[in-house]
Amino acid sequence: MQPTRLVRTLTFWLRPAFALRVVSRFQRIIGFDRAIALASSAFTTLLPVALLVASVLSRLGRQDVADRIVNRYGLTGGGADAVRSLFSFPDGPGVSLGFFGVIFLVVSSLSFARAAQRLYEQTWELTPLSVRNSLNGLLWLLAVVVYAVAVGWLHALFGGGRLQFAATACQVPLTAALLIWGGWILTARRCPWPHLVPFGIIGALFSALYAMGSAVYLPRVFSSYGTRYGALGAVFAMITALFGAMLTFVGSAALGREVNDELGRIARHEAPPDDEIRQEWATIRRQTMAHWQTAREDLARRRQARAAKHG
Repeated sequence: MQPTRLVRTLTFWLRPAFALRVVSRFQRIIGFDRAIALASSAFTTLLPVALLVASVLSRLGRQDVADRIVNRYGLTGGGADAVRSLFSFPDGPGVSLGFFGVIFLVVSSLSFARAAQRLYEQTWELTPLSVRNSLNGLLWLLAVVVYAVAVGWLHALFGGGRLQFAATACQVPLTAALLIWGGWILTARRCPWPHLVPFGIIGALFSALYAMGSAVYLPRVFSSYGTRYGALGAVFAMITALFGAMLTFVGSAALGREVNDELGRIARHEAPPDDEIRQEWATIRRQTMAHWQTAREDLARRRQARAAKHG
């Protein structure tokens, strides 16, 4: 792509009117509250599953979940000790959840699926289905498990270095496919999958960036919280990581919906003309220069006042 065309493309997608629509969409779906709800549901689902997997791997004599987390993020000191303490089994590993444990795991898993379902329904303005869509929620959860296994296999095969760039790059198409198919199935096929493609691509790219960023940031969080609070600190760090991931998920949904709508307007020849886009940016530049000039004049007046006071 030529530099001039690249600048025009970026100017089009980053223009003020489009950015305001994305922010408005994020506010309408109550983005931060939705991310917190998703992170909470994910935590109550993932922690029991992680403990169960840790128990199974311990019985098989393989590397357990704690060691995988420690090696993945290069944890040392208090952070590594907190993670190992959280997934330890003082009385030996066991694989039995019990009746109430199974019920809790199923209910919490369906709650997580419904939280994701509500995000899709709110973003694409669909009538809520709630528990009537539970079967599709179970299918989505099964796909999430398969996705998690595939991602783990990719990191085991291609993982190298803290950022694990090769494994993360291979993960992008899998993430995009899960987001697109997940939106289609969780909306009970009411949202056509082509409308979800921009969200899937954007969400996959942002998730990859978040994964590489968290590989740098999370070890500090685990070490800080683990040193202060022990195993409870590992819980706090996991919640922090999940909130960041879900905020990326929610933000990508809002952006993807607006990109899809904008592409539809372009296909219908309803896109704003170039002069309108230039006028928007010209207005922003004028306002910025005016604020900058006002700030400079205010700073000059303050300096003169201080000089007169001390003179």
